Amino acid sequence: MSKKIVVSVLLVLFTVALVFAGGGQQSRSDGGLITVGIINNPPSESGYRTANDRDMKEVFTGNGYAASFAYSIQFEEQLVAFNQFVTNGVDYILLSAAATDGWEGALRSAQEAGIKVYLFDRMISAPESLYEAAVVSDMAEEGKTAVNWLKSQNLGTYNVVHLQGVMGSDAQIGRTAALDAEFATGAMSKVIQQTGNWSSDEARAIVESVINAGTPFNVVYAENDDMARGAVAALDAAGITHGVNGQVVIMGFDCNKWALEELLAGNWNYNGQCSPFQAKIIDGLIKSGTTPAVKKIINEEKGFDAKTITRSDVDTYGI
Repeated sequence: MSKKIVVSVLLVLFTVALVFAGGGQQSRSDGGLITVGIINNPPSESGYRTANDRDMKEVFTGNGYAASFAYSIQFEEQLVAFNQFVTNGVDYILLSAAATDGWEGALRSAQEAGIKVYLFDRMISAPESLYEAAVVSDMAEEGKTAVNWLKSQNLGTYNVVHLQGVMGSDAQIGRTAALDAEFATGAMSKVIQQTGNWSSDEARAIVESVINAGTPFNVVYAENDDMARGAVAALDAAGITHGVNGQVVIMGFDCNKWALEELLAGNWNYNGQCSPFQAKIIDGLIKSGTTPAVKKIINEEKGFDAKTITRSDVDTYGI
């Protein structure tokens, strides 16, 4: 057996094993508990995801539930976990999808098995009839809010280093779209547009390559806070100033508390909110036994400017 085949087999086995982590499966007849399979990105992905996973565990561990958790940033691995939950016969599946496409067949299988599916955090491309509700952020609106703020700065020239999230995810697509529209019109110039996979280290390497190439830029648009932090580390190492009155505008997303502290200190310029709290809403929908008339439930979110953010904002909205 080749090394590639061995790695693939182990990867699938590892993913399936994760499905059973976090809580023993119990049916209603075993103890009257509601069984839930929760598919999410790993908590280590970012501060946002840590808060999101903690929120899910606080609500669905106990409180009348027996929950199991599966984690991956890869669509194929999430799909394995989803199908295993269907085989296990859970009552509900909660899904934060790594990719927007490719879910229709799995959703139909769940529906045929009488399993209800809720989306959280991210939308997918599938008919609404295949899931109960989607409690999500409007990623496209997050992108528009951020880009409109950037345009309002009237920089004269916009030479943008664009650090994208995991490609094909709802967050990446939404936060990219508004900036792509500006690139298409020529209002802003694309210095580099590359995925940092939500990683601080990958983002730092990308920005270092731009600095070493001597290519001028004055904006870093990072699609999450961790990548913004990596970009700033590269700038600091090169002695390039950033933030309020700095040479480079720094933009991030998610409103980690440490990131909002950077805004308050003037080291960054903008942060777009992305609420990680969807669990209580889904819990309420499950226990009410009703399907909402409007299936897409949008978290209300805002953007923060370093020049206007307050200590109260940091304490209230920081995750």
